[in-house]
Amino acid sequence: MRGCVVLGTNGHPDLTKSICSRLGMTVGEVDIKKFSNGETSVTIHNSVRGQDVYIVSPGSGQVNDNLMEMLIMISACKTASANKVTAVLPVFPYSRQPDVPYSKTGAPSAKPLALANNALLQSLESRPGTPVRDRVQAGSSALQKEDSSASFIPDKTAPNASGYRKWVAQAGTLVAALLTTAGADHIITMDLHDPQFQGFFDIPVDNLFGRPLLQRFITLNIPNYQDAVIVSPDAGGAKRATAIADSLQMEFALIHKERRNKHNQHDESSMMLVGDVEDKTAILIDDLVDTGATLTRAAKLLHESGATEIYALVTHALLSGDALQRIKESQIDVLVVTNTSPQQEHVDLLGQAEFRGVQNPALNSLSAYRQAQSRDASPSKRHSSATSRKGRIVVIDVAPVFAEAIRRIHNGESVSMLFDHGI
Repeated sequence: MRGCVVLGTNGHPDLTKSICSRLGMTVGEVDIKKFSNGETSVTIHNSVRGQDVYIVSPGSGQVNDNLMEMLIMISACKTASANKVTAVLPVFPYSRQPDVPYSKTGAPSAKPLALANNALLQSLESRPGTPVRDRVQAGSSALQKEDSSASFIPDKTAPNASGYRKWVAQAGTLVAALLTTAGADHIITMDLHDPQFQGFFDIPVDNLFGRPLLQRFITLNIPNYQDAVIVSPDAGGAKRATAIADSLQMEFALIHKERRNKHNQHDESSMMLVGDVEDKTAILIDDLVDTGATLTRAAKLLHESGATEIYALVTHALLSGDALQRIKESQIDVLVVTNTSPQQEHVDLLGQAEFRGVQNPALNSLSAYRQAQSRDASPSKRHSSATSRKGRIVVIDVAPVFAEAIRRIHNGESVSMLFDHGI
């Protein structure tokens, strides 16, 4: 394409090359180095004067380094008189920290101190530190009887140890401000964890959907998929999962988590399945998996509820910490992800499964894949092979979707078709 330059950070060079290959162009030459103290140095060798520049960098892996590289590259392109700079963020950084994550229970505050007679309450309004007397002494005695196990206090009139509210850092608005201040004119991303993130920008944001890619996998590779059940591993992803279920006219189930400590979002919780999966194929749908704890616990519950096969379809697979081992030992038969973040390390450990439209068209189902793996194997080897297949991974390429989005935006065409049909 004329008048267009595509650059990439060190975050995901393979995806950048795939996008450029789809567009019939080469990746722009960028030299990214680090000084001995960790500072990032970026040198752009291409002329970007009057060009539309697209910078690809996912918010995964070394998130802070990738973000800083992108910010410096955006600033450098604007300084070099680029016509327009678009930040392509397949995985949006800090997307799980939108504004105040404790919206249901209030911002966290410390446990209140025992109040003496006629003690002073500290005001917890927007300007802290102003002491005011309680309206009635009964209010003080009620606070003394507060449950000692409570870790968060949503009541604004309740004091904490210092008289100040412990505010949660608003990383979402900060990242949006950093990108716009650096000079970004447009944002392209996929499956934002919180759609409200788009409201933090005063520039256009195109939030592409991974749903068409996941739906295509279901229709091509799951036999009698109409009889399968779409399952959301938590209430937050119910809307995302029901969109796929309604589109494919499939049944829907929901896993409800009930936390023992309702004021602490990190507390262990009991899980309850709402729906029927007995003797059916269960398809877990989620937008992001990091540690894999929620996904693997959901798979265990589905297995205990009688599901015959369990697929997990996730757009963004970060898989940090011991997530790979956890998934490998879980009840998940096949993990289907996209390459919005680098997946080679995950494929090396879990093994690449082959399915129609992804790798090998001949293996069109999980059963066919298992038969192909077990064919001509001794009983001992067959048992070993079946064990190793747990958690096998399928990677769906998102480069065509991002390449088409870049092409349409560069040519001034609508991208709404990508929201429903993908590519």
